[in-house]
Amino acid sequence: MTTPDAGPPRPPRLPGTADHGPRALRRWVTVHPLAAFVVLAYGISWTLWVPLVAGLGGPAAQALLLVGGFGPAASALIVLRGTGAPVRPWARQIVRWRVPLRYYLYALGLPPLLLAIVNVELALVGEEIDLALLGERLPAYLGTFLLVATVGGGFEEPGWRGFALPRLQERFAPLAATCLLAVVWGVWHLPLYGLGFVGPMVFAFFYTWLYNRTGSVLLCILLHGSFTPALDHLVLRADNLAVDVAIGATLVTAAVVLVLVTRGRLGFDAARNRAHRAA
Repeated sequence: MTTPDAGPPRPPRLPGTADHGPRALRRWVTVHPLAAFVVLAYGISWTLWVPLVAGLGGPAAQALLLVGGFGPAASALIVLRGTGAPVRPWARQIVRWRVPLRYYLYALGLPPLLLAIVNVELALVGEEIDLALLGERLPAYLGTFLLVATVGGGFEEPGWRGFALPRLQERFAPLAATCLLAVVWGVWHLPLYGLGFVGPMVFAFFYTWLYNRTGSVLLCILLHGSFTPALDHLVLRADNLAVDVAIGATLVTAAVVLVLVTRGRLGFDAARNRAHRAA
């Protein structure tokens, strides 16, 4: 019995000679899935955002902005498929809606509450707050919420919270994991926000607690969808330095309080974290 001619035999690989082919890349991704995820998330999103940074405007710019926001989710999926890890548990988190009502109240109510505190602070220091603006801005708030929670920035969350956070918390304490993710997540926004990239770094603590308590990326998407329009539309006066200081101080204080109240655990439980990833 003859066998098909497979061509000339491959020379044996010498000891110490690196294999630089696709197999080596796959092995590296398998050993370093978090690093691969970050490289891909930055590469996909920043490549799509280059035309915006270069000054492209109009519908094409908006399309690139939205598509680039899916970079982290796409990267998580690519890494999972590339390493042979199951995709279904990761995907289930995105549609996990059966959680206690109080977590929906947190996701939808925390950002408006924090911005209400900002308005009170501004009034106390003598800034004029125009309550009449609330009626005008509520429709814009709802419209922005729907946009962010469906096709906008909310769909970063399957990457940051659904993939990166639980893996970081397997290696680091919850507070350290959140700080690391906050830096990566914040700098990822650099092409869009410039120095404003530090803002998302503060939000990370609120997302960690919600994910750790629920294992629901869907709830994190809703929180993302609520934070963006709250910041855009619920400060009831024109933007100025006092507004920026009040927002920053309020968010930082709230994050510190959350860390202190949870003793740095941010809702983390190792067994629950494993169950969320495997469910």
